[in-house]
Amino acid sequence: MNPPSPSTSAGLPISRRAALETLGAGALLSLGLWPGALRAATATPPPESFTFAVINDTHYLTPECGVWLEGVVNRIKAESPDFCLHLGDLVDTGRREHLAAVRDIFAGLGKPVYVQIGNHDHLTQTDGSAYEALFPDRLNYRFTHRGWQFVGLDSSDGVRFENTRIGDATLKWVDAQLPALDRTQPLVLFTHFPLGEGVKHRPLNADALLDRFRDCNLQAVFNGHFHGYTAHPFHQAVVTTNRCCSLKRNNHDGTREKGFFICTARDGRITRRFVEVPVPAPAA
Repeated sequence: MNPPSPSTSAGLPISRRAALETLGAGALLSLGLWPGALRAATATPPPESFTFAVINDTHYLTPECGVWLEGVVNRIKAESPDFCLHLGDLVDTGRREHLAAVRDIFAGLGKPVYVQIGNHDHLTQTDGSAYEALFPDRLNYRFTHRGWQFVGLDSSDGVRFENTRIGDATLKWVDAQLPALDRTQPLVLFTHFPLGEGVKHRPLNADALLDRFRDCNLQAVFNGHFHGYTAHPFHQAVVTTNRCCSLKRNNHDGTREKGFFICTARDGRITRRFVEVPVPAPAA
């Protein structure tokens, strides 16, 4: 399906070139006009397909949560993904022993687990040291897998959950790394705070981050923080949040399902399906 034609606030159509020059990054994503993806549309996609898991907002709080998460990891393992992305809020209160428990539980997957820091993974507004010690080099980083580029980004602002700003350290890191990114290889971003246009708790400077990737073949952006399903399509790709996978926390959109995504990378595109993990009934 072709993307909708862009228009001004008065409803008058504008040219695609004008849209690329004037619209913000979030609007370009929602209109399917992402410059890098359009430019790479004729590039040869990576030959191999693969699957990976994406989970968010596990909010470990009590030993009971550990038992639940062991079951979640076993369910992920049954899908045989190549790796797992965890989008942050691994724990609920930033305590070191809780972060260590989540690290050890996900080690049971037997596959690489790429994590991101969420606001709940900070102990205080200025202290995320336990996360950084237990998950070294897992704030801003990138890796490649079978011809795909993955970039993990720290979008947290201490323990703040709304009216946040992505920090200068993250923006400067992106600026330093951009020259090393292949402009035609498909790219996936993953971070805690939602970057989709209009999603609740989107950082105030989300466009400043997305704008930096305009020339890249951006195919998917996975986010957490908002416990609910949202999807903003762009040129056959998507910016998405998902329901949480927490025993103790509820979804923000009123749904009851908990689970994760299993994603398939094939022919330069990402598809995803939700895998529900049933929540045990409360004791009588």
